[in-house]
Amino acid sequence: MVAEQADVVVVGGGVMGTSAAFRLAQAGLDVVLLERGELGCGSSGKPVGGVRAHFSSEVNVRLAARSRAAYARFDDEMGVDVGFRRTGYLFCLRDAEHLPAFERAVALQRDLGVTSAVVDAAETARLGAVVDPAPLVGGVWSPDDGVARPGRVVGAYAAAARALGVRIRTRCAVTGADERPSGRVRLITSTGDDVEAPAVVAAAGPWSRAVGETLGVDLPVVPVRRQIASAPVPPGVPVAPEALPFTIDQRSCAYWHGDGAGGLLLGWADPDQPAGEDVTVDDSWHAGLRTALAVVAPSLADVPLERGWAGLYEVTPDRDAALGVLGGGVADHGVRVVAATGFSGHGFLMAPAVGEVVRDLVTGRTPVVDVAALDPGRFVAGAPRTELAIV
Repeated sequence: MVAEQADVVVVGGGVMGTSAAFRLAQAGLDVVLLERGELGCGSSGKPVGGVRAHFSSEVNVRLAARSRAAYARFDDEMGVDVGFRRTGYLFCLRDAEHLPAFERAVALQRDLGVTSAVVDAAETARLGAVVDPAPLVGGVWSPDDGVARPGRVVGAYAAAARALGVRIRTRCAVTGADERPSGRVRLITSTGDDVEAPAVVAAAGPWSRAVGETLGVDLPVVPVRRQIASAPVPPGVPVAPEALPFTIDQRSCAYWHGDGAGGLLLGWADPDQPAGEDVTVDDSWHAGLRTALAVVAPSLADVPLERGWAGLYEVTPDRDAALGVLGGGVADHGVRVVAATGFSGHGFLMAPAVGEVVRDLVTGRTPVVDVAALDPGRFVAGAPRTELAIV
């Protein structure tokens, strides 16, 4: 069978893949996108939709701030309301030894034009409305951060990409790869819709490692389950739930915010959750969440939790993104392989800028954000990064 020809194949139909496909098509490239399920069926369909620029490394602040600005003007640029609301982000700090690192992060953010501030415990409680100041040494407040609707974003990018000629193949998994002459690779698919191109973008989220193996390159990304619960707002909360900031207890990584419909969404990064593709929804993690809430937000500790959903984080060894041009495998024979994966829970909020960076990496332009610090080769070199603001 003759393979379909393209300039670049994007593997993955989540927010990273659709953003990249749209920007690549804008640049005049002939693009095919392959998605093993339906668009947004992986990690992109499951996040709570946080959009923040609070990070401790320059590259993450730049990617996040550029993306936040894109979400704020999404309606004007893309013609789609993605529900972006500036609720603010509030990190609650319980450990005095963490304060200097957060102070440095805030100084960096302000140098890069991001409005944020370290505040004392009383102000943290005032801003957080349900937060108890007693256990806190302070907090970090980012008023311009907020939330958006991931499903709408994926749909908007996919529609815009299709309008520019991108061929999107759903329920079409990559099962193999054959090197072709003149620096091209043929991607073999489960549906027989094989595609041949000189460039591949690996943006398959939790399944990126398998895509990498198919191409003969190493992407150390593993899936880890995270669960979200919904709950009613308890009596006595002094503000509407929509006015609650996206609040995070830094020590436990418990978090909550208004769901936009009069209730709450709550989550917790269970440190004992094993790696794997299990997305079963259960109540096993509720005890850990309630333990954290009892300390930092006592009024939420006993709210009736309703089962929400489970999704997969795509986690790297240092829990920071793998974003860059890869070597090894088919890449050693002239195929350009670009990774955009491993965002470990902050992919949605960086997707607009990452789509632009992927465009630049594929076409050989200087990226709009210097992402050299996220080069996947750092894992081989044994020099991992350390990002402070990981949840």
